[in-house]
Amino acid sequence: MNADIQLRPTAPDFETITDEELATYREAENRFRASAGAREVLGEPDPGAAIAWQHLALPGRDLPVRVYRPADDGADGGGDADDRRARLPLVVHVHGGGFVGTAAQCDWPNSHLAAQLPAVVVSVEHRLAAPDHPVGDAADDAWDTLRHLLDHADDWDIDPERVAVVGESFGGLLSAISALRARDAGVRLRAQVLVNPAVDLTEAMTDHPSVAEYAYQPSPALPVLRLLLRLAVPPGVDARAYSPLHADDLGGLAPALLVVPTRDALADHGRRYAERLRAAGTPVRLTEYPDAPHAFLTLPGLVPQAVPARAEILDYLRTALAP
Repeated sequence: MNADIQLRPTAPDFETITDEELATYREAENRFRASAGAREVLGEPDPGAAIAWQHLALPGRDLPVRVYRPADDGADGGGDADDRRARLPLVVHVHGGGFVGTAAQCDWPNSHLAAQLPAVVVSVEHRLAAPDHPVGDAADDAWDTLRHLLDHADDWDIDPERVAVVGESFGGLLSAISALRARDAGVRLRAQVLVNPAVDLTEAMTDHPSVAEYAYQPSPALPVLRLLLRLAVPPGVDARAYSPLHADDLGGLAPALLVVPTRDALADHGRRYAERLRAAGTPVRLTEYPDAPHAFLTLPGLVPQAVPARAEILDYLRTALAP
């Protein structure tokens, strides 16, 4: 086993963790997730993709994003409207974790999307949930990134008419919020792909049957969800405003692919959201992956179902983002 795997920090007791302990754990865990050794678990990037960190100048802050392009793209910015059809589609991705995580942990799925769609994939290094960063900060990071890229489509050599959002877990929540904001702002998305999404941040978040069934196995999900609620939704934050499952209107949204692993405390979040989207008239496909655990899409070294799930997402987006 790679030495970096052995050096992964031990998960703390999420029931009793202090703010200082959380900060220490988050730094160590994110360092591991971004390490070369972690690729034994997280998967090797597609060699056909070029990967680089960049910074976006967003209102009041500079935000890191991890950018994936086909290695032979050769994009250098510029161009005029006549070459729009030759430009690549855009996929805005948001990683999971909530109070921990980094875009680098998703190099395997994102690099394959970039190389094989092909597309420009921009993964948002959003502000993580913390005592000074409730869920609204992360939601704004995802949405502001999407708007910035569309406003600067020429600079990025992307086709603003072919855009999708993708996210896993907490990132699935942020992507779903972005899809709602896009509809309300008149921004047309071709698709939204939500993988094991957490779409309920109200006090009812843990009341779903799948949470009870998988509260402590295959991993201690319930303490993690309780900590996420405490950090993301402190007193004074309107949880319903960041809970797409409870949105008043889910009509007119981008077509959705919901990818749900069945051995997951959040499985019912995805199932119920698919039901509500369908009832509102939004096209939706729900695919369940039997025996797959939470976050399985980013664990191809451990969970074989990650490979067919990645293939399904690729095929779905290839159709949705076709010229």
